[in-house]
Amino acid sequence: MKQAKIRQLEASDERQYLLNDNYEVYEKVGAPTGATTFHYHSFYEIIYVLEGEYSSMVENQIYNLKKGDFLLIDSNIMHKYNYVEAKHENSKRIILWVAKEMLDKLSDGALDLTGCFRHAHATSCAFHFPIYYEEMLRGFLIKLAMDEIPDVPKKGAKEVLDRAFLTQFFVYLNMLCGKKEYLFSEEESLSDPMVELISRYIDEHIGESISVEELAECAHMSKYHFLRKFKELTGVTAHTFVNNKRLIKAAEELKKGYGIARVCETVGFSDYSSFLRNFKKTFGVSPGKYKDFY
Repeated sequence: MKQAKIRQLEASDERQYLLNDNYEVYEKVGAPTGATTFHYHSFYEIIYVLEGEYSSMVENQIYNLKKGDFLLIDSNIMHKYNYVEAKHENSKRIILWVAKEMLDKLSDGALDLTGCFRHAHATSCAFHFPIYYEEMLRGFLIKLAMDEIPDVPKKGAKEVLDRAFLTQFFVYLNMLCGKKEYLFSEEESLSDPMVELISRYIDEHIGESISVEELAECAHMSKYHFLRKFKELTGVTAHTFVNNKRLIKAAEELKKGYGIARVCETVGFSDYSSFLRNFKKTFGVSPGKYKDFY
């Protein structure tokens, strides 16, 4: 029997966009060296740890994942790899990226397959599942990550099977994520009070001009101590963090149907041309096209 190859994504790969409009599944090995600062995207992301340990920071929360754990990252949520010395060199994980449109197509209106990313009771986005379900979900992911399935040589059969695997994966995942007992406990995740405080302050003043001095005062630190500490914790400057929060809020407002000029002002961009340029650089399309799409 021909041995199936698993698609690989290099640990140094910085790509954070889909190559097609549907979904991608890859295996990643070792500690990431690319895309290690805060980033976000309009599609959903799932990380499943096959071997070793892995750590991610999602907004202000740090999740230390072990073999068998799942991390579900909603669209337009800031997140990054969280380096832990001597812990992740032997890490092996499967990464699934999927667009909302793909999940809507799979369910055909019968079920909201995106619900697992935002359950009302969820205080965490990391999960442990019972071994039976974990092995089932892992099996679906591994088959999806294969270049081809042994003994299924017929052209087009792999694509049809993949849609079936993806549908089953998300049906079971939504069922499991609805159970509180499978969530990470508070002891298994860590939050940084300073990042949480700053993030909340930015949300509350998103439509205003926000200076570094204000943020430093909010954190009860000197300006230079704050800048150094914030960059150390998040991997980005405070200015970039604020800018990213404004763009994420802008995308949310455009989805609701609000006008571009109003959104630009609501999220705190004083320069309209700067808003257009930053939005297109981040989301790959102009605010107008983004609004029309949704």
